[in-house]
Amino acid sequence: MAIPPKVFTFAAVLIKSTEREQKVPSFTLQQLDSFFIEEKIHELLAAKFQEETFQDCFLVEFNLHTGNKLEVFVDSDSGVTLEKCRRISRYLESYIDEEGWLGEKYTLEVSSPGLGRPLKLKRQYLKNIGRKVEVTLTDGEVKTGILKSADESVITLQEVMVRKEGKKKKKEVVLTEIPFDSIKKTMIVISF
Repeated sequence: MAIPPKVFTFAAVLIKSTEREQKVPSFTLQQLDSFFIEEKIHELLAAKFQEETFQDCFLVEFNLHTGNKLEVFVDSDSGVTLEKCRRISRYLESYIDEEGWLGEKYTLEVSSPGLGRPLKLKRQYLKNIGRKVEVTLTDGEVKTGILKSADESVITLQEVMVRKEGKKKKKEVVLTEIPFDSIKKTMIVISF
């Protein structure tokens, strides 16, 4: 079995450390396991997302916590259903059980990211065009408005700005382009 390049490099560091008879911190072996499992989950989901029913699905985030709790957040251009999550969970579970990657006792949670989690991928921005969002910039400034567009390098936000003209306040709609590298986090604003 071929070891992915980043894991191979990490494994080489472990070997060099043990050859010098130094103690290898216990977290390094856990990280190695985590890298391995993450690569395998990515491979499995890439294969699953080739199936017709799942072609519009994509992986947003993957977390392996202590105590063998595995969280997998998937999204879909057409929306994630409970049935899609259930089928993906069973698919992953069958491989995890067969290969014994997490041992006998583990927790696997497959879900959509939900509205309470920040947008992470450009594909999520495209899916949420027309929604109200709150964008926190890397300099700490916060902008709120309607997400009008997104491309490879920027998003366009429609903001309502208030400016004073004498004693009166005047509202105007402004389109603001924000480069992705200036965004710290973007949250969908829930309106009732």
